[in-house]
Amino acid sequence: MIIAEIDAQPTVAVKNLDRAMAFYGDVLGLKPVGPSDMGPVQAYLAGRTVIVVYESQFAGSNQATAITWPVGGRFDEAIAELQAKGVAFEHYDIPGLTRNGDVHEAGGMKLAWIKDPDGNIIHIGSFGR
Repeated sequence: MIIAEIDAQPTVAVKNLDRAMAFYGDVLGLKPVGPSDMGPVQAYLAGRTVIVVYESQFAGSNQATAITWPVGGRFDEAIAELQAKGVAFEHYDIPGLTRNGDVHEAGGMKLAWIKDPDGNIIHIGSFGR
């Protein structure tokens, strides 16, 4: 199937594009891509993945993870970068996970969650790459 061969494109709703651009561009360090005349939409490049951020009245209504970054062995470095920028981390009570500061751990895996300014949940994990 064609869909199985193409990289998927996460799409995240935000209430204020300027505020979101400061978070995704300045805090997360993502590079803006695409035409600048797309209206209240901005695309960002994260590795080979394009993330589309757009204004919507329904922004922040998702109570589940919207984006996951599988950073592998660079987990501690990624978390330290976010902490240095003053990003607030989410803390969850999930059966089977223990928390060490901002990091949740289970079976040698490390996990962390943050939110963008509209409450979209972003997950960083030590799995992958």
